Amino acid sequence: MSDLVLSTAQVEVKPARSAIGSLRTVQTACILIVALVIVSPLLMLFVASLKDDRFQILADMGSFRAFWVSDPTLSNFQEVGNFSGQLAFGRYLVNSLIILASTVGFGLIVNSMAGFVLAWGSLRGRALILSLVIALYVIPQESIIMPLVIMVSRAGMTDTFAVQIVPWVASPLYIFLFYQFFAQLPKELFEAAQIDGASVFRIYRSIFLPLSLPALATVSILMGIEAWNQYLWPILVTQTDYARPIAVAIATFFGQDSIYWDRAMAASVLMMIPILVLYLAFQRWFVSSFVGSAVKG
Repeated sequence: MSDLVLSTAQVEVKPARSAIGSLRTVQTACILIVALVIVSPLLMLFVASLKDDRFQILADMGSFRAFWVSDPTLSNFQEVGNFSGQLAFGRYLVNSLIILASTVGFGLIVNSMAGFVLAWGSLRGRALILSLVIALYVIPQESIIMPLVIMVSRAGMTDTFAVQIVPWVASPLYIFLFYQFFAQLPKELFEAAQIDGASVFRIYRSIFLPLSLPALATVSILMGIEAWNQYLWPILVTQTDYARPIAVAIATFFGQDSIYWDRAMAASVLMMIPILVLYLAFQRWFVSSFVGSAVKG
């Protein structure tokens, strides 16, 4: 009788294992398909940047030949890597790096200070100010962009690096992110530092800021992507190549008469590299910050 029960149990276990194996196979196949959909445009972009004929790039689009290059060349990168002339994309890339580094650097200081004051400062009406900060976040950027253009124009800031940095240094979203992180730190840290005679700025700089690496990494990456991908604002406030970023410069390849796919692809690859480096530099803290937020709900 016991042997019959065991054999029946084994028969029931085998189909269950088989079902789990089939489910994992389906999951793996779905993940591979999603990964292929995400990666394929990037692969096509990189392969096209190594082709020297823009007409061939256009002809290969829509077929598997778009993912293969038989005679790779770096001539497109050499053409767009100049710092002067008609294809001064080296200069545009440097402009974008200056804007990126300045926006992220000043943004980390301003937003973290504001978040710390809202979390631990003695400012009156902190709850009301925090509510206003959160309310500001829901206002679309495009709805205030024209008044902002008039303001910076009257201030004489157009066609400068400052006009692409100063308006975007402070952000309601990043102030709230820092506030949320600082507010979760133990109150005993702040009180112990006060008992030792540390000032509020000293507590912020020496204790809370070193503990906020996940928040700093998250804000750095999000702010960096936002600054790097700015397109509408630079078009409105720049008229010359002096401070024009690479995102705007790439649009010059798409003219009314012809489209220079080869140079546009090479410039797009160059545009991706700095933001990928920024992500890889802060990846560890960025992932831990998102995992921590998910666990805390």
